[in-house]
Amino acid sequence: MNETSTRKELPFIFSNAPEDRAQFEAMLDKTIASFFASVKDNSAFSGVDPFVLRKQIADLGFLPEKGIGFDETMKKVESTILPNLLRTWSTQYMPHLHAPALVETIASELLIAAFNDSMDSWDQGPAATEIEESMVNGLLNLYGYGEGSDGTFTSGGSQSNICAIIAARDWYVNTHMNWDIKWNGLPADYSKLRLYTSEISHFSMDKACHILGLGYNAVRKIPVDAKAKIDVSAFEKMLQDDVEQGLLPFCAVATIGTTDFGSIDDVAAMRRLCDKYNMHLHADAAYGSAAIMSSAYRSRLGDLSLCDSITVDFHKMFLLPISCSVVLLKEGARLKCFELHADYLNREEDEEDGYINLVGKSMQTTRRFDALKVFMAFQTRGMDGFDRMVTKVIENADYYYSLIKDDPDFIVAVKPELSSVVFALKDGDEVNKKVRRKLLNNGIVIGQTVMNGRVMLKFTLLNPNLEHKEFEQLIRVIKQYRDDVK
Repeated sequence: MNETSTRKELPFIFSNAPEDRAQFEAMLDKTIASFFASVKDNSAFSGVDPFVLRKQIADLGFLPEKGIGFDETMKKVESTILPNLLRTWSTQYMPHLHAPALVETIASELLIAAFNDSMDSWDQGPAATEIEESMVNGLLNLYGYGEGSDGTFTSGGSQSNICAIIAARDWYVNTHMNWDIKWNGLPADYSKLRLYTSEISHFSMDKACHILGLGYNAVRKIPVDAKAKIDVSAFEKMLQDDVEQGLLPFCAVATIGTTDFGSIDDVAAMRRLCDKYNMHLHADAAYGSAAIMSSAYRSRLGDLSLCDSITVDFHKMFLLPISCSVVLLKEGARLKCFELHADYLNREEDEEDGYINLVGKSMQTTRRFDALKVFMAFQTRGMDGFDRMVTKVIENADYYYSLIKDDPDFIVAVKPELSSVVFALKDGDEVNKKVRRKLLNNGIVIGQTVMNGRVMLKFTLLNPNLEHKEFEQLIRVIKQYRDDVK
């Protein structure tokens, strides 16, 4: 068998050989053509029945005895998968904190995947490491942190929140209980530790306390007021009662954009209480962090630099592809809770000579070069570009709220602060459920949640291409579907 035929039978991996370059380019051209061919209208979803789709996917097969090749595989992708994927760029997609992606960051994903650098040690990603450090330093400055602060990229808001809570736990136990958990495990009074967060905060706080061995019962859920913000008086009373019972408050979480309502907790008031009780204050700004880019609305966030740590999510209102998040620590040394040296990976002698090994401040070992997406988006758009995009989606929420707040057919939850509007038809839970399902079946995807025991609908407006006239049309469609299902 000659060398050429042998190469064709081997698994294709990119190399600098001319035939490999040509094959890779042809595959990319084929993929791009297939993508564009799948986009036929502005609908967000095909509306396919889940049982029908499940059967179609099963018929595609799992692992053939003999590979069918790229072209035949793409035929399967084109026929069944691409038509039924969610089209996040559609202006008819608005259910979750799940954003369309800026085009330059889609391009960055190709580079990230093709080079496949890893962020654990400098010799696995030299330029990647330096770009990530540069982006982290810029973000620390953007959110008001000074010298001694630090941060790391993560897979998303949940991991950023969990990292911050681990760092808070280790700091508190070391500082206030004179105990080093990293070396000695859990102290005797560990079960007394308590974390405080809004009753409508993200469930990653509960997950964190489970992972930490504290359990869900260690998460104290603070009631919210009529604007869906933490009731600060209730928080203070809860702290007083818990301390009197011998419990140990170690961390509080200010939600800067709740998942449903986009409501923003009072950071300054929570900081005062955290100082009084020697607690770590974390800002879960996974949703709201992008509002820092809006000259008109950044003041709604409060002063996030008052917090000891901040979660920033780029795959929400920043409009970057999944996954991309960062956790920032005002006192960067608190990230040392993740530091551990291994001779095969992050040798101390290399770090002494200036080689940065990012694994020392991360929960993860192997990580993608997600910072490239931030770099390319920031350089392409600039502050002014992000200002326009973020301001537009916030103002879209204000506009939709203005259309329905006095409409006798609707109930509206709270006035939006970010880009979410929670509302319902006045016709009851079953009608609202059926209307949302009928919208889904017709390619319009909106959210559903519960408030005070009542089924509510939700627009999470992250797409700056959405124009006012489309809201007016959506209202007409919702009312028509209500009449259809009643």
